[in-house]
Amino acid sequence: MPTLALPATLTHAEVPACLQVLAQALSAADREGQGAAPAPDAATGALLADASALRQFDSSALAVLLEARRAATARGLTFSVQGLPQRLAGLAALYGVAGLLST
Repeated sequence: MPTLALPATLTHAEVPACLQVLAQALSAADREGQGAAPAPDAATGALLADASALRQFDSSALAVLLEARRAATARGLTFSVQGLPQRLAGLAALYGVAGLLST
């Protein structure tokens, strides 16, 4: 399962690097044949965003997670987040996007 490991700091300045890592993870998934719309419950048909390292972030972290979700679903992959910090979950709820970041 491809994993997008978010860094300890994810603010506007770190977004380009995070999106590059996302593109690499999705390219690896495509090379492994995972981009062929596997069954939703298949372990390899998913992109996991690991947010457990996040310590300093702003709303840019939500933008990265939402882009990861969009890119994953466009490839037929399911998307989930693990280790979402409580403050970021609260920010997602405030913006009305918490339901898009299933954990």
